[in-house]
Amino acid sequence: MIQQDKLALSLGPILFFWQKQQIVDFYQQMAEESFATIYMGETVCSRRQELKVADWLDLAQDVAANGCEVVLSSQVLLESESDLRRLRKLVEQEDFRVEANDLAAVRLLHAKGIPFVAGQALNIYNEQTLALMQSLGACRWVASIELAADRLAQMIAAVPDMACEVFGWGKLPLAYSSRCFTARHYNLKKDSCEFKCLEHADGLPLYTREKQAFLTINGIQTMSAGCHSLLARYRQLLAMGVGYFRISPQEQCMAEVIRLHEQVLADAMDAEAALSELSVCAGGALVNGYWYGQAGINQCEEVMHAGA
Repeated sequence: MIQQDKLALSLGPILFFWQKQQIVDFYQQMAEESFATIYMGETVCSRRQELKVADWLDLAQDVAANGCEVVLSSQVLLESESDLRRLRKLVEQEDFRVEANDLAAVRLLHAKGIPFVAGQALNIYNEQTLALMQSLGACRWVASIELAADRLAQMIAAVPDMACEVFGWGKLPLAYSSRCFTARHYNLKKDSCEFKCLEHADGLPLYTREKQAFLTINGIQTMSAGCHSLLARYRQLLAMGVGYFRISPQEQCMAEVIRLHEQVLADAMDAEAALSELSVCAGGALVNGYWYGQAGINQCEEVMHAGA
């Protein structure tokens, strides 16, 4: 097991569709924060091309100049030759590690003998798959969001020499589809969606008939409505051998979200107090059901009580 005395903060890729200048401004701000790793790139939809691959590479160089590790995240669902061309450009560049979010990315990286990060979208649910990814060149893996604590601990123990990262904060990326749900919401076709996702910087909320927030629609991606938080379990994560705690970007309150996580992970603030403030940043109740082997939408009691 890889031992360390503190969880390293990582910033996941932006999962939403933002304007180019908003993305550039965001990463300029994030480069000043104390992230060990910043992930960059379009992972959700091939139509979201506010930044081309060359733009991402230039932006990555700027962020890396501040001393932070930059990882380029690949797209999850590849549906065309143009998608493959963008993936090949990521694989062929030599400056930054790649987060593989599709088996096509794994294949290309393995063929070139390039170490990579096995992304959460690869759905690694057991020790055998984790060991396979390691044999193909994965040097770090992002745990599947549905993994309960005890199951994750078993997998880390089975492959102890591979760094593990958990999705610790943000709306959970639950599923991907060839259909675009945002376009459907506006009675538009996917290929003529009018880029409606730009109007929903943190996704489009979906409610049940009883008006309960249920999911978030984000183009072809389905996300949780509630904000997932594992901050109260940071000591448990560290004891299990988790190395990286991922924060997923959101449009509002990012500076405050980062500050609260930094203070708790440095034992400078009580997690319960931080979670109270984070629920305001999230705009609603926090969720953590998957960690306890329950439905992800559940708000287990410990979500508001820090514990080892």
